Amino acid sequence: MLTAEQIVQYQRDGYYVASSVFSPEEVEFYKRHFMEMRAKQAYPGDFAGVPVTAGPQTGDNYINDVADTLQQYPRMIHMHRWDDASLQWMIDKRLNQYMTDLLGSEPYAVQTMLYFKPAGARGQALHQDQYYLKVQPGTCMASWMALDNCDEENGCLQVVPGSHTWPMLCPTAADTTTSFTDVTVPLPEGTKSVPVIMKAGDVLFFNGSLVHGSFPNTSKDRFRRSLIGHYIVGEAQQVSQFYHPVLRMDGTEVELEVSAGGGSCGVWIDREGQPVIEVAGELGKPLKEHE
Repeated sequence: MLTAEQIVQYQRDGYYVASSVFSPEEVEFYKRHFMEMRAKQAYPGDFAGVPVTAGPQTGDNYINDVADTLQQYPRMIHMHRWDDASLQWMIDKRLNQYMTDLLGSEPYAVQTMLYFKPAGARGQALHQDQYYLKVQPGTCMASWMALDNCDEENGCLQVVPGSHTWPMLCPTAADTTTSFTDVTVPLPEGTKSVPVIMKAGDVLFFNGSLVHGSFPNTSKDRFRRSLIGHYIVGEAQQVSQFYHPVLRMDGTEVELEVSAGGGSCGVWIDREGQPVIEVAGELGKPLKEHE
């Protein structure tokens, strides 16, 4: 499906955008499906990373009584464990083919997520997925499907090209006025994230070490809904407990070990005028050598 040039681009930048993977009709189905689910009740994974400040956790008042827009539309996590439409999307043959081309072998599936991100909602501070999944050996991959057209106004995803070659960075405190999560990873001076502009139905595939996040939705009336799957390389032997059970791309379970918590992470230091990541006392390559 992918050309050699497209695979090289992914290996260089750490991400690849596949256009129109899902049809407008499929996109409308998923939007309607998840909006109806969101209006009915709370589900496992609701409010993850978004502190509850008001309102009960079920019923209509739960949606109407809270002030934060992300509490009115909290993200859903692991929907595939209790919703067949989510499971079938996660193991869709099209997603499998793209990831198999990019990774060189078929992945395992471990998580689904749905972000609603209504107008006025905060974004998510820069982070690396592998820091949480702790895949060993290898890394994870995300398939990030746009359910709405995504641009800078409504808080499209931001990525740092080439950062997938960095080690895991130690998190620091995030600005919770602009991010619903309270930790981030710092960038060296002169390094910035870039927006990933997408159309509804496009899918962004990115490496688990890629630094990514998003800014607030500053639009007046636009959602930025996204359906996300997290996967791990097929040669993986361990992943964090939160991501078990692990599924093959035919939906059957595979037994993997649970990754140990903790692990080393890196911090940026200056070495002869060049930003360098230091991990557990060992110096890495200068920033320019990672690109």
